[in-house]
Amino acid sequence: MTITVTCINDGRDYEVAQGSPLRAIAPETVTDPKTGKEYPTLAVLVDHQLKALDFPVFYPHRVEFIGYNHPDGKRAYLRSLCFLAQRAARSLFPDKVFKINHSLPAGYYCKFRGDKLPDEDYMRIREEMRRLVALDLPFTHGKMRSEQAEALFEAQKQPLKAGLQRSSGRYFCTVYWLDGVPDNFYGPLVPSTGYLKVFDVMPYHHGFCLQYPSEEDITRTIPRQKQLRLVNTLKEYGYWCKATGIVSVGALNQRLLDGKAVQLINLCEARQEREYASLADKIFAARDRVKIVFLAGPSSSGKTSSSLRVAQQLKVLEMNPKVIELDNYFVSRDRTPKDEDGNYDFEALEAMDLELLGQHLNMLLAGGEVEIPRYDFKQGQPFFEGNKMHLEENDILVMEGIHALDPAMVPSVDQSRIYRIYASALTSLKLDENCCISTTDNRLLRRMVRDNRVRGISPEDTILRWPSVRRGEYSHIFPFQENADSQFNTALLYELPALRYYAEPLLRRIQPSSAAYADALRLLKFLSYIVPLQPSEIAAIPPTSIFREFIGGQTL
Repeated sequence: MTITVTCINDGRDYEVAQGSPLRAIAPETVTDPKTGKEYPTLAVLVDHQLKALDFPVFYPHRVEFIGYNHPDGKRAYLRSLCFLAQRAARSLFPDKVFKINHSLPAGYYCKFRGDKLPDEDYMRIREEMRRLVALDLPFTHGKMRSEQAEALFEAQKQPLKAGLQRSSGRYFCTVYWLDGVPDNFYGPLVPSTGYLKVFDVMPYHHGFCLQYPSEEDITRTIPRQKQLRLVNTLKEYGYWCKATGIVSVGALNQRLLDGKAVQLINLCEARQEREYASLADKIFAARDRVKIVFLAGPSSSGKTSSSLRVAQQLKVLEMNPKVIELDNYFVSRDRTPKDEDGNYDFEALEAMDLELLGQHLNMLLAGGEVEIPRYDFKQGQPFFEGNKMHLEENDILVMEGIHALDPAMVPSVDQSRIYRIYASALTSLKLDENCCISTTDNRLLRRMVRDNRVRGISPEDTILRWPSVRRGEYSHIFPFQENADSQFNTALLYELPALRYYAEPLLRRIQPSSAAYADALRLLKFLSYIVPLQPSEIAAIPPTSIFREFIGGQTL
């Protein structure tokens, strides 16, 4: 018996023997529709659901084969690469516990628990990984009872994996195998190690950076970048997680199951208040020269709330913050640049009236008075309505926007008069020894909840717009984050349990026919491992919390 499978890549129908894997009709490469580049096929979307290439066919489907240029194809590659690194490390150092700690600008930060090995040992891991790639060993998988998996991972010295199985309340889980060694991941892998030819190992800090392919050129790894402020921010958050005893989702779940959610909320908010106060102290210490505070960060990083919280703390220090929204300095619609698809590009630096902004800031710094424009987004025009401003001795200007760290924004302004802050939600929390929580997914969930509540935007539209948002971040925000005088982490340990409460019902509205369905399923699966907060616990989140920017009830 044969089954008809429609392939979106070439528009053809294929007759496939019932039970055959989709790999049988998979092309060796897929073509990126925008660039025309060819990418090796890594996984497949089956009716908008991500599956491995060994997915068996029993019913008619619409399928799309994907490569590294697709976010889900890249995720399949990275999951498989992490398994490869784990297998090589365990083979060479069976008595040690190997962990993938968190993301770095150039890859993943990996280390052994409690041990810093000589650099030569990390190079041995690289060579062992290359040997396993040359053998082209298959990744296989199957179902296992959760209590069996828990015992298996405990025996393998993977307590975070065991704790996650214990706290998630599942009956079964999927276990993957490579060269006789089990592990588990939260999405499909590539078919075999032979697909993982591009990677590198670079000694770094107390371990090494596992580098993966660049999206621009998949034959090369991501260029090495030094972003010390970002790395230090992640390390500080990691220390905080250790201090609270919550370094993984399993530990977080257990804290909530023990009835200590409100205690955790209070602790997180107290810590963040101290961080805002520390930022204000630094600005206050430089008050003799600093008259402007610029705050930037990626989407849903809590920029607006952070600027207001910093302003509050400056008031405590008897300074008088005044806020100007950079959005008021957009150029008129007829001067707004367009992107490659012909749409208005409001995130481009050229979408702002930089000349007027620079003039206004210089006049304010010189003690003059300016009239602040108001931008009407419906009409696409700036208007002047008599909103005058000047700066007194104790006044300080606070401005937030995506270009606030770009030196090209106000090159005519004395840069020594500006204090720059970069804010983002950077979590060092892990699902287990192999899987870091994506800070990007954290922000996407924040944005989804806020967009639906405030702007009436469906969760489907938020997901479908997200790639465009990400492109803007890579172009206009991330390259300049090291320009900040201070970096601030807006992540809160309790927010993922709260986001599950709000985001899960929104994600379930997305229909299987939607192009956003694969992401909805992926996010739902991720959230399913997290114990949700209850309404009575959410009520304990204070009205001044930055998290209230997304779920509502903020009084800033």
